[in-house]
Amino acid sequence: MTGTASRPTLEAVAERAGVSRATVSRVVNGGDGVREPLAERVRRAVEELGYVPNQAARSLVTRRHDAVAVVIAEPETRVFADPFFALQLRGISKELTAHDSQLVLLLTEGRDDHARVGRYLAGGHVDGALVFSLHLDDPLPGLIHGAGVPTVFGGRPGWGDGPPDAVPAVYVDCDNRGGAREAVRHLVGLGRTRIAHITGALDQTSAVDRLDGFRDVMADAGPELVVEGDFTPAGGERAMRELLERRPDVDAVFAANDLTAAGALRVLREHGRRVPEDVAVIGFDDMLAVAEQTDPPLTTVRQDIEGMGRLMARLLLRRIDGGVAEPGPEDSSGGVVLPTALVRRASA
Repeated sequence: MTGTASRPTLEAVAERAGVSRATVSRVVNGGDGVREPLAERVRRAVEELGYVPNQAARSLVTRRHDAVAVVIAEPETRVFADPFFALQLRGISKELTAHDSQLVLLLTEGRDDHARVGRYLAGGHVDGALVFSLHLDDPLPGLIHGAGVPTVFGGRPGWGDGPPDAVPAVYVDCDNRGGAREAVRHLVGLGRTRIAHITGALDQTSAVDRLDGFRDVMADAGPELVVEGDFTPAGGERAMRELLERRPDVDAVFAANDLTAAGALRVLREHGRRVPEDVAVIGFDDMLAVAEQTDPPLTTVRQDIEGMGRLMARLLLRRIDGGVAEPGPEDSSGGVVLPTALVRRASA
């Protein structure tokens, strides 16, 4: 006859440690008031018995779920195809794991999913939320505000000051505008005069900021030198074809991200344009899985994507614990803006 060993109970730990059940409860739930010798006996008994606290019961005591929702306002086909999201999730996961907190991933396929995400966050399942890849008309910020959970955003918010009673949004971003300026100045320094820009989706603040950085340097560039993309390789291909039709004499391209640049490089190769001899190309992100694999390897603007994910998680955990935002290069809206750096490879 076979059977399954019973799960160790709080009472079993108390008996093994020779203390009361209440003492065990305080130790495993992080409470105070237990002398260190007794706490050590409890911890040793927990390890010996393999005791795992009941999370539901623990939440009733601590009011904590040790779980954080990561909300990405993109469909799963985009999330799993773009290495940017993998890098950011890796940084978030490392930080949450270090603090014994679980990551709950929530994606949005369409408008119906926004309400679902709002209901989930309001339902008390998680301690806080990390939200990124928002679009300007996205209802998620309002739903999250209504849910009342501590939140940190990835990327500069695009909704202004928000409701009059709203606390300024805490966010982590890179210097998109400054990085774009550095990239375009590099192209100017190479002697390029017909510099084009393939933007990201212009309903996202990162794309708007990078376009503004391009215009800071190329104030006289005609509208035919700017084509909107969508941060994907296919968008880069489409935009590059449009650019070549508009301005066959283009001699440089600043692309809004590495995936866009990879698509543009494919079209330039199809049209017999040598890179960088005929057309220099610069991307943005420095995702090594893309930038080092393009032909030629891609000059790009580096942002610390994984580090930004870790910082987002760290700021959120501090808010959950009632702490203040971590000191950093914050702007007036409560954001932390991290520097970028140009990484030079063969494409420019």
